[in-house]
Amino acid sequence: MDQVPSEEQPEETAAEERNRATAVSENPRQDWNGLDFSGQHMKALSPMLFRYDFLSKLYLDHNDLERLDPAIGQLRNLTHLDISNNSIRELPEEIGMLVNLKEFLVFDNKLHTLPVQFGHLFKLEMLGIEGNSIIEEIRDIIMHQGTKALVTQFREHYPPGSPPNERRRVVLDNSPAAETLSVVSYNILCDKYATASLYGYTPSAALAWDHRKNVILDELNHYNADIICLQEVDRESFDDFFRPMLAVNDYRGVFWPKSRAKTMAEKEARLVDGCATFYKDSKYICLDKILIDFANTAINRPDMKGEHDTFNRVMPRDHIAVASFFENRMTGSRMMVVNAHIFWDPAFADVKLVQVAIMMEQLSKQADRWAKQPPCTDKTAIRNADMDGQDSQDAIEEPAVQPRPSYKYSSGPDIPLIICGDFNSAAGTGVYDLITTGSLPGNHVDLGNRRYGNFTRDGMAHPFKLKSAYTEPEQLSFTNYVPTFSGIIDYIWYSENALEVRELLGNVDEDYLRKVPGFPNHHFPSDHLAIKADFTVKQRKEIKVVEANRE
Repeated sequence: MDQVPSEEQPEETAAEERNRATAVSENPRQDWNGLDFSGQHMKALSPMLFRYDFLSKLYLDHNDLERLDPAIGQLRNLTHLDISNNSIRELPEEIGMLVNLKEFLVFDNKLHTLPVQFGHLFKLEMLGIEGNSIIEEIRDIIMHQGTKALVTQFREHYPPGSPPNERRRVVLDNSPAAETLSVVSYNILCDKYATASLYGYTPSAALAWDHRKNVILDELNHYNADIICLQEVDRESFDDFFRPMLAVNDYRGVFWPKSRAKTMAEKEARLVDGCATFYKDSKYICLDKILIDFANTAINRPDMKGEHDTFNRVMPRDHIAVASFFENRMTGSRMMVVNAHIFWDPAFADVKLVQVAIMMEQLSKQADRWAKQPPCTDKTAIRNADMDGQDSQDAIEEPAVQPRPSYKYSSGPDIPLIICGDFNSAAGTGVYDLITTGSLPGNHVDLGNRRYGNFTRDGMAHPFKLKSAYTEPEQLSFTNYVPTFSGIIDYIWYSENALEVRELLGNVDEDYLRKVPGFPNHHFPSDHLAIKADFTVKQRKEIKVVEANRE
């Protein structure tokens, strides 16, 4: 699909692009947010206290506390904490979870040092430590350089520490299967968005692209998936790093940047992020690929051209999806893989929904065309150039087992479909419901009173039967983890009629997370998690085939 450039839009700032307030929560009214337990002669704190995670101010000064309960890390909204005039000898490592702290008073205790996790407290403005036997190095920094410098010192010298236990495998089906398929989806956090202002809790060494890209590559090689869908990959990283490095492990790549790249000089365009899909070249042939440019499609639809909301809300967001059409070299089965990145802002739920509605509409049309695609003629010899123009490799030798003919599909929805990406939408939103239920009315609450042509007049629909690979809460707690948000906004959706989930990549070690306020860090290179699903490709009872011509 060719892009038709619209009016040039200014590039979004990193803060605009990476804000992760993905949902507008409707919490009950909270008329108080502080507790004062000063001078109560307390020797211990009730566990009930740590359930009040809405607290912003907590005063525990002038008591008889000898320790600060590690559960203090649960009060992540605290901005003011006073534990002065107690007998506390050390602070728990979980103090580093309080990344919103601005004032922390620990006057007249028995502290000798501070935990290394103190470096996470990047918003801290005031630290009161007089009356403690604090080591001279810390005291000198406070006296001569101030609180901010002390936090920076701790953060920049923060040791990587022990890595977490490997994420558990969630096995749903281990029965034998004639054909399997594994898929990874991963928003890798583009280098230009990984700024100290957005990730002030992350050491600069862990935030550096030279570190993160190698951790990402190690992850991808470890998962060794058949299909990898990456979001927030810029052209430079795709060309100079991921494509050549993943080629060593048999991958070829499909890439498109966001549409703003069309309006830029080549040097600047190489830094624009987009979606990259990699596939195992020895297993699959990429038959076709298309770009789905949401904004361009919207403004060129006859029913949307005159709509004020289309011009002012959808058009300025240049997010995209990339759809690829593959054939398994040996079995002849075909599949469609979509890699998408949807706008983030919760105030634009209508834009997210329109973007996904356009994606599903375009995919439905394309699927019908792909269902008519002729068979491959010589699958064993085809080591086609990757879809971005790289020279082809030498032809491989004929395998011992001859490949089966190409499958023929009666219609587009009959082709197995996988949709991956960062959708910036939680379960229960219009985006989620449209994909999983297949239709939404034109007056859906996420659209508000906006007008988007046929979508708001007739509703939205698609013909695919899709389900999220992760269906149970215990399978995955979050895909995006930062101090201000933790939740599931990345998905792998699949065709229920053609695929069945065998195994999932599960949760992060809970003990590890108790002391980690957010990603990225030394062990997790993005603020998103990689998600992975292994599938069984269902065997059809009656397989209609088109015989491949052998040359």
